[in-house]
Amino acid sequence: MVSRMIYRGIWNEGQQAEGLRTLKEETGVRRLVQEGVLMTAAAFSWKDNVFLYYECVGEQIAPETLTGAAKEYLSDWKGESDSRKWIPMVDVFHFNEPAGYEHWLRKSPVERRVGRVAHLKREMMASYIYYHYQLQEERAFSGNKYEMIAMHENLLFGYQEFPLVMEDPVIPGRLSTNGTPVPWEDSRMDLHFQPWEDDGYLYFKPVEIIYAYYTGSMDET
Repeated sequence: MVSRMIYRGIWNEGQQAEGLRTLKEETGVRRLVQEGVLMTAAAFSWKDNVFLYYECVGEQIAPETLTGAAKEYLSDWKGESDSRKWIPMVDVFHFNEPAGYEHWLRKSPVERRVGRVAHLKREMMASYIYYHYQLQEERAFSGNKYEMIAMHENLLFGYQEFPLVMEDPVIPGRLSTNGTPVPWEDSRMDLHFQPWEDDGYLYFKPVEIIYAYYTGSMDET
């Protein structure tokens, strides 16, 4: 099986530049992709945040295995018995999911891998998850096969690949209901997002990519 993982980290104050340099130079992640332990691995930067997206083939791999010495530049996260450098983000939406290794292999070259972020209004977080789980598991309409949205607190991080791959899921939906709003605009997603402070824009904005690797191709994005 293929497992999709998304993690969030925060750089220590004043150590972002060194942390990013160390993360980009880390050879462990390249080796794991070359050896087929990971199918895809990508890292993204936004302000003092760093995001990891990667796909494990078989055993799930801890983020520390990918990031090596870069962890020394990350802040500790509390909230569990042991502090953590990387916080696992919760998968709150995907159009498709891996049904196996062959199913998840890219059938044509990926031109662009994109990370993007947005903030939800805190009082609308449950509603966002409700609507998106319904859409996801009712298979209400199709979308990008490799798109995924994850959440930590009220921050959303989305992963996308271009050109878009539109493909019906192989795995059946987990709901037999038919409650997804038609049209989707009736879900009023515009009321869910916290406007950006700089320009009042709603929804997602793209962030900087640090690297992207894929099985069979070690070219950096």
